Amino acid sequence: MSDQKAPEKAGAPEKTKVGSRAFVRRERAAVRRRTARRTRQTAGPQSRGATALLELSLVRALRRIPRAALVCALVACLNAICWSIVTPAFEVPDEPAHFAYVKQLAETGTLPWSKTGDFSSEELGTLIGLDYYKVRQQPQDRSLAAHVQQLVLDREMQLSARESEKGSAAAGAATGEPPLYYALEAIPYTLARGGTVLTRLQLMRIFSALLAGVTAMFAFLFLREALPREPWAWTVGGLAVALVPLLGFMSGAVNPDAMLFAVSTVVFYWFARAFRRGMTLRGAVAIGALTAIGLLTKLNFVGLVPGIVLGVLVLGARVARTSRRSALGMLALALGIGLSPALVYGAINVLSNHPLFGVASVTANLMKGSILAELDYVWQLFLPRLPGTAHDFPGLFTTRQLWFDGYVGLFGWLDTTFPAWVYDVALIPAGAIALLCGRALVAGRAALRSRAVELAVYATIGIGLLVLVGVTSYQNFPTVDAETAQARYLLPLLALLGAVVALAARGAGRRWGPAAGTLIVVLFLAHDIFSQMLVAARFYG
Repeated sequence: MSDQKAPEKAGAPEKTKVGSRAFVRRERAAVRRRTARRTRQTAGPQSRGATALLELSLVRALRRIPRAALVCALVACLNAICWSIVTPAFEVPDEPAHFAYVKQLAETGTLPWSKTGDFSSEELGTLIGLDYYKVRQQPQDRSLAAHVQQLVLDREMQLSARESEKGSAAAGAATGEPPLYYALEAIPYTLARGGTVLTRLQLMRIFSALLAGVTAMFAFLFLREALPREPWAWTVGGLAVALVPLLGFMSGAVNPDAMLFAVSTVVFYWFARAFRRGMTLRGAVAIGALTAIGLLTKLNFVGLVPGIVLGVLVLGARVARTSRRSALGMLALALGIGLSPALVYGAINVLSNHPLFGVASVTANLMKGSILAELDYVWQLFLPRLPGTAHDFPGLFTTRQLWFDGYVGLFGWLDTTFPAWVYDVALIPAGAIALLCGRALVAGRAALRSRAVELAVYATIGIGLLVLVGVTSYQNFPTVDAETAQARYLLPLLALLGAVVALAARGAGRRWGPAAGTLIVVLFLAHDIFSQMLVAARFYG
């Protein structure tokens, strides 16, 4: 017999040797399949049904969101991320205080309790290395640019990290704020715990940028409910909101304003939905939950509460025409859920012998002096002075110089502005948008009359916020003039700005409306790009 082996047949599969890599991979895959099969078999039908129901609900929810709304959300997110990169670390109002709040909550599990005192040594070292105290509110000084300055920053961060204690009891201006936003920001803070302060800050900024997407998306959805005709106008309004420079600037930073804008816009959406389709149990729960979330996000949300309560009462009265019992149940549910956080928080403080609403109670003195003088101050903070009243802002046209100019361009620590002529030129497109919006309102005056109650609710929400801002500013008057006269405080009303823009596009008529809408969006985009260039030139030029 020959010692040679018979040749293998053509096409015969090659045997896999035990212990080879291919064999090991196949065995591992088989084990995973068997494990997954056993898990499915041992899991109860209720568990499988709950998981499938959750997946189905999420898929249906995503499918119900129009693609245009998702595009608006994406544009807003990317815009805010760009702002987070362009704006130097901590060069946004109160960002060091908000970062300190998150640091205290994430590292110690407790809330800050002092408005005075130093931040942690780690944060202070970073601020010193950034020349923060030199650059802040000093437009002639620039942020770090030279390699030597970067080396100094790295050394300061390394030294401070070695000496860093866990958190700090002082969080400056952020101390009295509710904890919800900071608790959510503690997630990206913890994920980047091994990095430097700047690494954590950037990841936290990206989280805020996602909230800008929520704001723009629900601005679109609000317009879809409030202005059901001519869907193209919804996209115009949604994109305009997504490209508002102040939205990108504040949402590209660590600041609870980002979440406040988002929650407020969602509130407007649910009210528009309820006024169009009728109040339901789901709507009552949603409005109540959003109110609770807003109160746990930032104290400024208190200004929206009177309008929210009015809206719930009006919608409840409509339900009562058919079922008084259902109306009472919805009212109790919405108001009970919405006001429960404030009631629980107040009860805990009372039982602990603390002020009713904690640090916020100490700083809030809403009844300062004469009520008439206070109301007159609030009026003059936003509108021209009435005849026969005191001059609280002599030589200042507050509507134009504080609010309009602040919206057009006031960045950094309120120290980064356009040249004076830019604000004058900006009046032209703003006036054109106002005229087109007015034309659309006149043309649809019959519809306005039929929706007068709904508009009254929106107006009450807006007026409540303005009054809160004005009353807060009055606390330090006349020592400080218009302390809270910052346009960012009005951004919870961004949904209404989207409505103004959409109406302006419709006001151009059916023939020219889409072209006017496109021009308006391009205008908002240009405003946003030049605003980012302004900030870059201020800090790096």
